[in-house]
Amino acid sequence: MWIDDSFNGLINEFKTSNVDKLFSNMKNQFLTKVPIPIQDSLSSYWDKYPYWGRLSFKDNDFEILHKKAKVFKNHFEDFIWLYNKLIDVRSKFVLYAILNNFYNFDFVNLKKAIEPIYSQYFDLDILTNLKDETFVDVGAYCGETVMDFVRCFGSDCYKKIYCYEITPYVIEKMKDNLKGYSNIEIANKAVGDGKGKVFLDKNSTSDSANQVCSTGSVEIEQVSLDEDIKDKISMIKMDIEGGEQCALRGCTDHIIKDYPNLMISVYHNNTDIFEIPRMIENIRDDYKFYLRYYGGNLYATEIVLFCTKIF
Repeated sequence: MWIDDSFNGLINEFKTSNVDKLFSNMKNQFLTKVPIPIQDSLSSYWDKYPYWGRLSFKDNDFEILHKKAKVFKNHFEDFIWLYNKLIDVRSKFVLYAILNNFYNFDFVNLKKAIEPIYSQYFDLDILTNLKDETFVDVGAYCGETVMDFVRCFGSDCYKKIYCYEITPYVIEKMKDNLKGYSNIEIANKAVGDGKGKVFLDKNSTSDSANQVCSTGSVEIEQVSLDEDIKDKISMIKMDIEGGEQCALRGCTDHIIKDYPNLMISVYHNNTDIFEIPRMIENIRDDYKFYLRYYGGNLYATEIVLFCTKIF
């Protein structure tokens, strides 16, 4: 199968090259293959959303490329493991397209990998016949995911929804958007691996990218899902700007006991894409893994890992 050959060829380059060579190849591709307006656009994007590293032409600083080169070299076996764990060919293509975009600035295959039909988090070829769900939306923002959930599966798709969001004035927008829905509990809390206090770290570009930090002026209560929810959970979605691994540690009991479907963002740092599925498999080894891509055609973000039950 061509996708196997393409993926294996890319992984072989990671395996046989040292970090300096991988970095040099990436830098050369960026400077010679990518048009200057797109270089500027990507640099501006990475500056606004500094999850992955810096890039500054003025200072000859290509930190983001060097960080990714180190991940490719040191974790090529993790990418092989993930590729082999993915259930369908579409997922395998998505992984290849993402890695080739990071390494070769391949915009063509990344565009092909974008999900053309289904709403983010609700692929109807993966999640089917949902009814009477207890759905936990971690990083609910203004309630768009909840509204998509009901639109996709109908008004009887849930019996209870829990929404967690860290930004107080965003909570008010969510309440307004969801005021026509019943049995929804909205919490202005951060979700992590235990009880505590954290603070709002506001992103200068978008409130959707707000994070938590250890100091600040806006205090937020942190909870774990294991402590905060006593109901049996059937679905969990997480999109919390890099806090997903911490939040997963805090819902281990629910994952073990309830076996919920999981839809987890895996793009907020350079290693989430394999570390999060590894973490989930260590909690339960009987999930099916799918990968879907909902971002744009320049740089791979909005990558979602689906973990579904095996019956």
